[in-house]
Amino acid sequence: MTGPIVLRADRWLDLDADEVRSPAVIVVEGNRITGINPEQLPTGATELDLGDVTLLPGLMDMELNLLIGGPETPTGLPLPMHGVQDDPAYRTLRSTINARKTLLAGFTTVRNLGLMVKTGGYLLDVALQRAVDQGWVEGPRIVPAGHAVTPYGGHLDPTVFQRLAPGIMPLSVGEGIANGVDQVRHCVRYQIRHGAKVIKVSASGGVMSHSTGPGAQQYSDEELAAIADEAHRADIRVAAHAVGDRAVRACVEAGIDCVEHGFLASDETLKLMAEAGTFLVSTTYLTDAMDIARAAPELQAKAAVVFPQARAMLPKAIAAGVKIACGTDAPAVPHGDNAKELAALVARGMTPLQALRAATVTSAELIERDHELGRLRDGYLADIIAVPGDPTQDITATQDVRFVMKDGHVHKSA
Repeated sequence: MTGPIVLRADRWLDLDADEVRSPAVIVVEGNRITGINPEQLPTGATELDLGDVTLLPGLMDMELNLLIGGPETPTGLPLPMHGVQDDPAYRTLRSTINARKTLLAGFTTVRNLGLMVKTGGYLLDVALQRAVDQGWVEGPRIVPAGHAVTPYGGHLDPTVFQRLAPGIMPLSVGEGIANGVDQVRHCVRYQIRHGAKVIKVSASGGVMSHSTGPGAQQYSDEELAAIADEAHRADIRVAAHAVGDRAVRACVEAGIDCVEHGFLASDETLKLMAEAGTFLVSTTYLTDAMDIARAAPELQAKAAVVFPQARAMLPKAIAAGVKIACGTDAPAVPHGDNAKELAALVARGMTPLQALRAATVTSAELIERDHELGRLRDGYLADIIAVPGDPTQDITATQDVRFVMKDGHVHKSA
């Protein structure tokens, strides 16, 4: 479409007033919203009447990895071993399918938080971001992290995930493996030099890896502080995979901006996060729905212990006033099922409106784009989706996205 576009619908979500308003007439010119229920419409505009739907800002997923998971392998063929059997070209092509599926699910902005595969130092998510931005590939706006910064044997060391023998898949600082203050600084600089817009660090063990226990802190306080300092001097934020209470607290004290998961955080640590303004991306839906049937027995045993504690942690974080942004850790849950995270947030104690804010306003603040994303407002980027009914009453409406516009371009319409 060329020229102005006028979207009409029965309702729209005003996140400045925290209420659903009727009717909705939104004017889009170029990639910006230029009017909401204006007295006059631009001449020559294309009008799209979407009917009995609610218009929302594009949703955001702050923790996923488009480079892994995705289209099912044909029946009878084994899944490829990441970094060994699926080469960078194959992985990047697969990511385009995941990107389109995520966009059509109504998620117009995502953070791609860290490769954990061998790529020869190439930052594949940066390449995917560029392809999306240039219009070659349909997908959400991507904030790429490049390679996650992790120590030898850390949660995001791919040789640990796959139990590879020494020498099978040598990795470099450029691919995120770094030990000691000097190396982590070098590693952060490498990711930023090659296009990373956020730094991901593995601060603790994980549930689904053969590293240390999920509660164990894997980087020293000094290393975490160096990572935060190096990124912040380049005006780049840091996200930390941190499950255990000690690791979460160390991240907060090091000045890291965002904790992913935080499953075992204590009441005292949650209070500290709220006071410091540290964001939490809780990835809570995966604790209900992650398919671990093919995981090793010891990993299934860890999940049986950690996941119930994670479900109990989140209501405490909500009550403590921690800034909670929406994130799924897809493909821990399938790409395209991202909106189920919002229903899980409601099940843990958020109101539907709070869950919607987690996936819009709070996520936009986390990536420092709240001046142009996360709301339907004059001058903001035209990321607009439509869902049936009223999602402030029934959050599952976000799982039935009927219309998707990103940057003023229509990608899905009934």
